[in-house]
Amino acid sequence: MSKKLSRTAIALAVALAAPSAWSAGFQVSEHSASGLGRAYAGDAAIADNASVIGRNPAQMTMFKEAQLSTALHIVDPEIDITDTSNNQKASDVAPMQFVPATYYVSPINDKWAWGVGLYTVYGVATDYPDAFEAGDVAGDTSLASVNLNPSIAYRLNEQVSFGAGINAVYAIAELNRHIGALAPTFESDNFSEKLISMEGDTWGFGWNVGALFELDKDNRFGIAYRSEVELDFSGDFTDHQGSITGTKGQVVTGDLSVPLPAVAELSGFHQLNPSLAVHYSMMWSQWSSFTELKATSAQCTSDGVQGVCFDKQEDYESVFRWSLGTTYDISEDWTVRTGFAFDEKAGKSTLSIPDSDRYWFSAGATYRYSPSLTFDAGVTYIASKSGTFTETSLTGERTFSAKGAAYIGAMQANYSF
Repeated sequence: MSKKLSRTAIALAVALAAPSAWSAGFQVSEHSASGLGRAYAGDAAIADNASVIGRNPAQMTMFKEAQLSTALHIVDPEIDITDTSNNQKASDVAPMQFVPATYYVSPINDKWAWGVGLYTVYGVATDYPDAFEAGDVAGDTSLASVNLNPSIAYRLNEQVSFGAGINAVYAIAELNRHIGALAPTFESDNFSEKLISMEGDTWGFGWNVGALFELDKDNRFGIAYRSEVELDFSGDFTDHQGSITGTKGQVVTGDLSVPLPAVAELSGFHQLNPSLAVHYSMMWSQWSSFTELKATSAQCTSDGVQGVCFDKQEDYESVFRWSLGTTYDISEDWTVRTGFAFDEKAGKSTLSIPDSDRYWFSAGATYRYSPSLTFDAGVTYIASKSGTFTETSLTGERTFSAKGAAYIGAMQANYSF
């Protein structure tokens, strides 16, 4: 390889690295501790606490008094990546994350209710060693988002309720890539030297609607839809080696648009007897809308095209998530629950998001401290399929193998006024 890389080649490396940092290829389901304990089965129909806002706002009509719910999830992934082409391993590349959420629901009268939720719907974080040989397609990546979701619900009659809300999503992202095995090309002996960096934040807006159908007090169905949210990022792009902007270390303003996919969910809840209930959900996510990742700046030139920092076609498809759970009342004070879910892989695996089909095994409980105060807890073990994938680094095509699992725990308090 020549001592001076072409701008096209560097742009390709950035494009390969960027999707996981900017596209939120990992959808965050962790909205409530009670939901976690049943693998979120039936969440669009159960209506057991104020976190219903996060799944189906129509359920707010089932509340007879105001309620505040606060939850905290701890997500601990254990993902190991091996560069089989060079017998190099990176262990535990996804750091532990804390995911908070808060909800408030209040009935207005016997027909109307309102509420507001503050929670996250998309997020990802991976962190490889700075000296990882494939540094131009690894490095560190993070995306955090928070969704402010004011909602209102209306009861049409004893069987049918409708709800709607507005989603205001704030997202912040950061990405760093390193020269790795390209060090000799840049006349450096430091694999940890940075190649490119990107950081930025933005607001995006969308909406959600839902309906609840109560056949009777023991059987109901919920359906909900959350619109696509377009994130138009504007932030700093740093070309540490000068191969895209023409100036080493130059910082320019880059613009990038990313769609967060629309989501639809159908749930059912059935109280089989005074103690035992079963519930289930089918969730669809429109990842097929994510077809391209393109960053632009007047100071960038990619493949001879002025104004383009990078442009990469994506390979994502719409997917389903299936879940089934049970709830059992042990006594007036204690309720226990279990759940299982199958979460389909959305897109091609990358070093930033080594995605795969996932299997959820969940359990949880609720303790009623008083008529107005309850506590929820949930735990989940997520098993993912091991697999291999390829990435085209500037040093050539590399093959990687990925294996891992994740452990999630959550606590939640619910207070009724």
